[in-house]
Amino acid sequence: MNDTVLSEGVSTTALMITAMRAIETHRPDGLVRDPYAEHFVRHARSGVAMPTRIENVEGGDAHPVWGRLGAYCSLRTRVFDDAVLASATPQVVLLGAGMDTRALRLGLPESVRVFEIDRADVLAFKAEVLVSVGAKADVRVDRLVVDLADAWDVALLDAGFSVDLPTTWIAEGVLPYLPRAVEERVLGQVDKLSAPGSHIGYEVVLGQETSEFRDHELYSGTGEAIGSHLPSLLDDSARPDSAGALRTLGWEIDERPVADHTARYGRGPDPSVDDPIRMSRWALGRKTR
Repeated sequence: MNDTVLSEGVSTTALMITAMRAIETHRPDGLVRDPYAEHFVRHARSGVAMPTRIENVEGGDAHPVWGRLGAYCSLRTRVFDDAVLASATPQVVLLGAGMDTRALRLGLPESVRVFEIDRADVLAFKAEVLVSVGAKADVRVDRLVVDLADAWDVALLDAGFSVDLPTTWIAEGVLPYLPRAVEERVLGQVDKLSAPGSHIGYEVVLGQETSEFRDHELYSGTGEAIGSHLPSLLDDSARPDSAGALRTLGWEIDERPVADHTARYGRGPDPSVDDPIRMSRWALGRKTR
């Protein structure tokens, strides 16, 4: 049905996150309900068949990728979903949107405008699948093909983004892939484009430059599970202090470990397990000036 083929590498990881949302959707106590996720997985022309139910995974929840890493990604999606809903801004920008369907599944008011920024193959595939299942958002969605290392801010402004309106920015699972300088530039551009009252949600992965992180089974097993070796796609430099930089620009940033969110929602990766997830932080913030 689809003419678009997802590129190997980062685009494949977008499909992995989608498969994890599909798995979570089929759980009776799932944190996320995404009826479109399974369609993306089933229509993808991928060399590796990804699961859409945990019952189809050997080892089930004990599987390091589809079990524990899946619990991490599903909780992350719910945390950022709730951040979008709580912020109630007239504009939402998804940086590295992947196959996320917040514009369809969150029940946003019709007055909200959503901008999705990602690679050409990801957005083309996404559009094809959504059309094939008759999905239609109640809000306006602008999908912008531009790399975050390029002039994405110009593309955003050209598409009608308003710097005078508060915006919710979500960078879910994207900053760890960017070189340190690009992450700093992206967040600097976010600040320049943000009116007071804007919100942000992003991920901080500490230690991703170390061999202990890259060799851990949580990530090393992704080569077999999804066909792309996740650690080799992540930037190999220590992450910048993005929270500190944003605070100096007038943002209130609340950066918390994943365990805090597991405790809040009663679901997620077990905080007692000693693995790289314990080093990750999710940051939520608001621009006050």
